[in-house]
Amino acid sequence: MNWAAISFDWNQVRAFLATAEQGSFSGAARVLKSTQPTIGRQIAALEEALGVTLVERSVRGLTLTEAGRDLLDHVRVMGEAATLISMVADGKSQDVVGEVTVTGTDLLSATILPQVLKPLRTAAPGVRVKILASSDVQNLTRREADIAIRHVRPEQPDLIARHLGDFRANLFASREYLDRAGRPTTMRAIADHDFVGNADPERLMAPFHNMGIPLRPESFVMSSENGVVAWQLVKAGFGMAMLPEALAESEPGVERVLEDFPSFEFPIWLVTHRELQTSPRIRVVFDQLARGLSDRIKRRSLKV
Repeated sequence: MNWAAISFDWNQVRAFLATAEQGSFSGAARVLKSTQPTIGRQIAALEEALGVTLVERSVRGLTLTEAGRDLLDHVRVMGEAATLISMVADGKSQDVVGEVTVTGTDLLSATILPQVLKPLRTAAPGVRVKILASSDVQNLTRREADIAIRHVRPEQPDLIARHLGDFRANLFASREYLDRAGRPTTMRAIADHDFVGNADPERLMAPFHNMGIPLRPESFVMSSENGVVAWQLVKAGFGMAMLPEALAESEPGVERVLEDFPSFEFPIWLVTHRELQTSPRIRVVFDQLARGLSDRIKRRSLKV
């Protein structure tokens, strides 16, 4: 369905978006300061206008239909844009103040987040962002962070999670290393090279073995549990490593090891607490992260 060709009633769309994020009519009513019957009527009217069923109701609760999930992707973008436009137009972005803690892996925090978050200084100058570089999935449940960027979907029911898309990773090495050690021309020849690993490099061996590349523990001549350190080791010429394409392809001294080596995909989830709906400072940071990271993923998807 071409959603863009349909005229929406924004109140109905807000009711649908709040219901999808809260998981119930009552939760949506609480967030929108409305009533449960009103939310139900607005969604029913939206379904009638679109000619599709968006929400399935059962004794176990509400679930989105395929059409509902498709629409949700579009209205989230609309909601984020409307929130920011409204804040800027009313001058409210100047009034959104306070600290928001964002947690992501050390490599993502150091290489991607600075540019993604830069527009916040203009959009919401009163918001102070604290970046917690960590891969610990418990940061949110322990209330150590307000927003998390993760590669797995959380299972806790009190968290809101949005899948932004998938980054791709491939095998890279520094030009200096490849000039010295030689450039492999076959998949099998990759096994004869040195590698840079993470805290548990042996876990990386399985996917290589599945591709007929018999890596050994001795292949990992340098390792670090810190992604930024591992990245610096690759640039220094110690060996090859699986790295995000968005990072490695923008580094002049680093190149892809083998052109036909298949890319690995890893998901990007943006996760936060339910208070996203009631905290303007968390909302504005969450929306900026969603836009910035999604844009980077889309640019990578178009460059194939």
